[in-house]
Amino acid sequence: MEQQKLEQLLSNMTIEEKVGQLMQFAGHFYATNENRDPVTGPEDLQVSSISVNRSGSVLGSAGAERNREIQERYLEQSRLKIPLLFMADVINGFRTIFPIPLGLGSSWDPKLVEEAQAISAKEASSAGVHVTFAPMVDLVRDPRWGRVMESTGEDSFLNEEFAKASVRGFQGDNLETDLNRVAACVKHFVGYGAVEGGRDYNKVDLSERELRENYLPAFQAALSAGCELVMTAFNTVDSIPASGNQKLMREILRKEFDFNGVLISDYGAVEELIPHGVAADGKEAAKKALLAGVDIEMMSLCYENHLKELIEEGEVPEDLLDEAVMRILQLKNKLGLFENPHRNASARNQEKNINCPEHRKVARKAAEKSCVLLKNEDVLPLSNEKIALIGPYAHNRDILGEWSIFGKQEEAVTLKEGIAQHTSNYVYALGCPMYERSEEALSEAIKAAKDSTHIILALGEGRDWSGEGRSRTSITLAENQLELLRELKKIGKPIIVVLFNGRPLELTEVEGLADGILEAWHPGSEGGAAIANLLFGKANPSGKLTMSFPRTTGQIPVYYNAYNTGRPLPKGSTGRFFSRYIDAPNEPLYPFGFGLSYANFQYESLQLSSNELTANGTIDVQVLVKNQSDYSGEEVVQLYIRDMVGEVVRPVKELKAFQKVFIPANETKRVHFSITEEMLRYHHANQEYKSDAGEFMVFVGTNSADVLSQSFDLK
Repeated sequence: MEQQKLEQLLSNMTIEEKVGQLMQFAGHFYATNENRDPVTGPEDLQVSSISVNRSGSVLGSAGAERNREIQERYLEQSRLKIPLLFMADVINGFRTIFPIPLGLGSSWDPKLVEEAQAISAKEASSAGVHVTFAPMVDLVRDPRWGRVMESTGEDSFLNEEFAKASVRGFQGDNLETDLNRVAACVKHFVGYGAVEGGRDYNKVDLSERELRENYLPAFQAALSAGCELVMTAFNTVDSIPASGNQKLMREILRKEFDFNGVLISDYGAVEELIPHGVAADGKEAAKKALLAGVDIEMMSLCYENHLKELIEEGEVPEDLLDEAVMRILQLKNKLGLFENPHRNASARNQEKNINCPEHRKVARKAAEKSCVLLKNEDVLPLSNEKIALIGPYAHNRDILGEWSIFGKQEEAVTLKEGIAQHTSNYVYALGCPMYERSEEALSEAIKAAKDSTHIILALGEGRDWSGEGRSRTSITLAENQLELLRELKKIGKPIIVVLFNGRPLELTEVEGLADGILEAWHPGSEGGAAIANLLFGKANPSGKLTMSFPRTTGQIPVYYNAYNTGRPLPKGSTGRFFSRYIDAPNEPLYPFGFGLSYANFQYESLQLSSNELTANGTIDVQVLVKNQSDYSGEEVVQLYIRDMVGEVVRPVKELKAFQKVFIPANETKRVHFSITEEMLRYHHANQEYKSDAGEFMVFVGTNSADVLSQSFDLK
């Protein structure tokens, strides 16, 4: 539909119809009783049938026949025949489930993430979904926050790369013609990952420099990739809730970033301006949200109940309402819904696309590349050992992660089933339930361990311990699981711990008791098969952490790109008057970028083409990476830079580039990077984004701590 026709359509709308386009309700308000949603929302929200019948979009509804029925019934009674938008949380897969985003990030493979999200889009679109609430690009440094599972970690540059990859995967090149795609909604704008104390929905207090250096870039990257929607955050920024924050939404997002797409609130966030204490009632909340630029109000009724009155009283210009409606109409038009309101939704497409073997194959590859080998004292890979498979995750299908709302646990491959594909020489014992002690289960596990040569112990957090609203003050394994590990250690057999979890954990005790540790996250539909392939050497671990793992919860936040401070702790010093703890090292247990392989990669001969960089020039950086082993494998070669003297304090290291390279057994590869002046820019005291002449350090290595270094000067 041409823009002129959209403008004509808008001019024909009543205020009530315009306001209706701004409303989003959960699918159960549209559905018949026998065909309800997996995501329902509050049943007691007082929504009238009139409101439902003029609303503009639907939350959480999926299923080709179901959404077609809702769309058809809606259009039959619609005066202007404006189709509904169907939006849902398709985070790490629709029905074929991939590892949680924190796991996908650990692959350090943007092309793989793009492939996974393209599959997610294909499955979701065939089930009638038009928009996904992803990617989440919140930078996170506090693993107490449950939603770290939905992030790709603590580094701004890496989050940018994954943001762009996800948007490309979801949206493709042309949303109107490529019906296998869905529109992406980047979230949560902005700073949600910095909630105080790691407590969900809590306040955020960031300087403007911190906001611009670390939290905004991934959003800019997503928008540069063409992301169609943005979702507001629940939190405050500078003491103003995001959904009513004009500086964030009007000045930064709309004007500075030139975003003309749809801005949607998070669930109930407009009404939450009231308990936040910046709106006295729903009327004031509606006014503040629309003035801030929120186009769609998700699952609350402030716009519905008050916008017309506000416009009639002159409190809100009708032009702002028209702008919001036009953005929604333009999105529907871009998706081709006026000509084809069902898009790709059909029972045939759904049957053909969803959970098909080709998609499962990619899910297995993604799970293999997302696992991170944290420790290996010559116990992996396995071959013909007699294995005791023990633990609450040894034969558990609940491995899809918190946001896999359309996935089916019964379709997941358990670790036990994966191991059975490699050997019959194993015995299974529960050991303990997820969170409770069982003397009987413990006794069976000890017996199984004594009759075996190696123990695989599958431990972790249940899905209900991570995700939204799942903040924790202590991020250790449950005490009953630690007790199981301690008791098995007494037997004296090698123990390989496989971890299933949604956040970095405090693993100091586990590190001391286990001979091998494989971090599997919540790995998705093919998780058990992928992990078994790694344990038995059919695949070689290549994942690297994108969040540091603390030694103790008390270190949090601990992250690699911190400041040096005025009293940095000298290496090996135990002096008092330095920036340090008296009861633990400053360093994390496992640093950002860390991950082992069955191959032995050694770095040598870091060389710079010049020790001087000019504004328009480049420095070629090269390093030799030797695979001194009989295992071929992939290595993530990481390049970091430090500005030694800045106008404002600069981090001790910043990731600026990385390459994932395959190196055959007993071979060497020369890896090249280019350094440009643009990579050295930062926000100065006046927020000007530029570089400074002077000395810089470049670091290249296998993780953020183990690096080779050289210096150069920017002239």
